[in-house]
Amino acid sequence: MKSDTHPAYHELNVIMTDGTTFKTRTCAGKPGDTLRLDIDPKSHPAWTGVQRIMDTGGQVAKFNKKFAGIGMGKKK
Repeated sequence: MKSDTHPAYHELNVIMTDGTTFKTRTCAGKPGDTLRLDIDPKSHPAWTGVQRIMDTGGQVAKFNKKFAGIGMGKKK
């Protein structure tokens, strides 16, 4: 390999959503940096099977209003 053409490869501390930590090697960040995960396999619905509906800015309400007339919305 040519010298000075590849990025620095160093250890990084990763903190999962439940507080557990581990070390990994990466080219991102600086040596000894800490990466806090917002979503990981312990909390993501794809792996846990638990679905949550998050209404960000009324998107769920907007969807329900838009499609209420086709029989899938709430009955009044």
